[in-house]
Amino acid sequence: MNEPLQIINIKLTVNGSLVNAAVAARKHLVDFLREDLGLTGAHLGCEHGICGACTILMNGELVRGCLVLAAQANGSVIETVEGACESGRLNQLIDAFQVCNAAQCGFCSPAMLLTAGEMLTRSDKPSREEIREQISGNYCRCTGYQAIVNAVEFCFDEVTSNE
Repeated sequence: MNEPLQIINIKLTVNGSLVNAAVAARKHLVDFLREDLGLTGAHLGCEHGICGACTILMNGELVRGCLVLAAQANGSVIETVEGACESGRLNQLIDAFQVCNAAQCGFCSPAMLLTAGEMLTRSDKPSREEIREQISGNYCRCTGYQAIVNAVEFCFDEVTSNE
């Protein structure tokens, strides 16, 4: 026998906007963002939390959207790459990715940008090793990570030189 679909009412803030929705109890947050809200920056990759393509910010913390149920996000503040771009928070990093050719196919880029952007909130310039460690949870098949590390380092150099 099939169980009846359980629907949960949720209220959360997504990219600064209050969202009220009814979702299937087993719907993942990344599916809710993509299918219900049209926010397609977080990608579905492995669906096991390993590749990092579904990375979003939940209550200021980086999380894997494929490992969180939409119902679990009830009451949370969610920021996707779209919201971070709209706010301008990632502008320098996006420019650095372009300058350093760090966005090859673009599949991992939204999660890489959010992950690296989290580093921009810190005051100290990270070493190349610290940058590698920060982005290590995001899988990229195109760049070999060198261009991404270069872009993050370039962004910090630009931020430091503008202070």
